[in-house]
Amino acid sequence: MSDAKRKYALYLGCTVPVRAQNYELSARLIAKHFGIELVDIPEFTCCGFPIKSVDQRSSLVMAARNLALAEKQGLDMVTLCTACTGTQVEANHELKNDSDKLAEVNKILKKDGLEYKGTVNVHHFARLLYEDVGIDRIKQEVKVDLQNLAVGAHPGCHFTKPSEAFEDFDDPENPHVYDDLINATGARSNPYSERELCCGGAILGIRVDVAYAMVGKKLASIKESGSEAMILICPFCNVMYEQNQKKIEKELEQGFAMPCIYYTQLLGLALGYNPDELGFKINRVKPSKILERIGVTSEKTTT
Repeated sequence: MSDAKRKYALYLGCTVPVRAQNYELSARLIAKHFGIELVDIPEFTCCGFPIKSVDQRSSLVMAARNLALAEKQGLDMVTLCTACTGTQVEANHELKNDSDKLAEVNKILKKDGLEYKGTVNVHHFARLLYEDVGIDRIKQEVKVDLQNLAVGAHPGCHFTKPSEAFEDFDDPENPHVYDDLINATGARSNPYSERELCCGGAILGIRVDVAYAMVGKKLASIKESGSEAMILICPFCNVMYEQNQKKIEKELEQGFAMPCIYYTQLLGLALGYNPDELGFKINRVKPSKILERIGVTSEKTTT
């Protein structure tokens, strides 16, 4: 990316503002570090993901409304949640390639004084870092040695799929972009057997036992691989792996004690920011040993 500041409409979705403030805090800090201006649009609403399986038309209209609001500001959209990203990207792809559907949606948006013309692009924040900032620039900015830190990468199901909507920016079956981003911090993305397993969030409402079993299987796999933490870029995956971790440990009678760190927090540590600036005090499974080892402890994260 050139040194000139770029502006994006920041789409937080529903989960980040109430359950992942550490993600938002660290993402805003990273954006500022790399000269990316994030514009808040208060009129943004839900992406439509929760109702997509039962009412695709309403889901499409909800996503289109957000796209129209970003377009009205003349901005592309950047997202933090992979589920929101997948929903917005798929809707955008559908509307850009189906003029009849676009016209149908615009009839509904017109009631709200909006129209979508199909000029917006949607990026997950991690993809933005990869494509607009670049691996070389990230490596150049690293100040703190994370070389002895092995972590398990969890990009989430919607970071690269469906590949057609995402224009094949990464191999959906054997992705490398997310690992490249982690490795650029100096930490090592450690392979593990259950890497492609879903977090189970999509079925939590109907099969809690299966969802918890999926979480347990993945956390156990990461632990067995020798990794010290899971690295995520999706707030709802975090709900499953971190916020439900103690409940799942009790349910499965199995201990994990696996810190779950957002990629923006990991990158922030590598760039030399203090854990408090990156919202580590909000992390539920404290990565105290990791922070102590790399010499960036704070009272709030080591208690």
